Amino acid sequence: MNWQHLTSLEELNGIKNRTGFSIIFKHSTRCSISLMAKKKLDLEGDVIPADIPAYYLDLLNYREISNTIAEVFQVPHQSPQILLINNGECIFEATHGEISAEELAEQTA
Repeated sequence: MNWQHLTSLEELNGIKNRTGFSIIFKHSTRCSISLMAKKKLDLEGDVIPADIPAYYLDLLNYREISNTIAEVFQVPHQSPQILLINNGECIFEATHGEISAEELAEQTA
């Protein structure tokens, strides 16, 4: 996966206002389950279309952004958590062991 670090509310607004798909991965750097989910995405991410931007949020350092994601996209806060955004709406989300690059790719077809 070619992660772009999500570090500001302005970047989050850009995702919200973007036409097409975007991915947000909320990662806790202190959690082994989150680390395993990220590694799985990194290994299997080539199944996701390359033109879909993938954003990585270190939620321990950017908790305000994580809270805003939950509010804006109307999803409960989880960690690890992946969201698929399409035209400003969260159309798919998964947490923990349910996080799968293949499942994301299927949702974009």
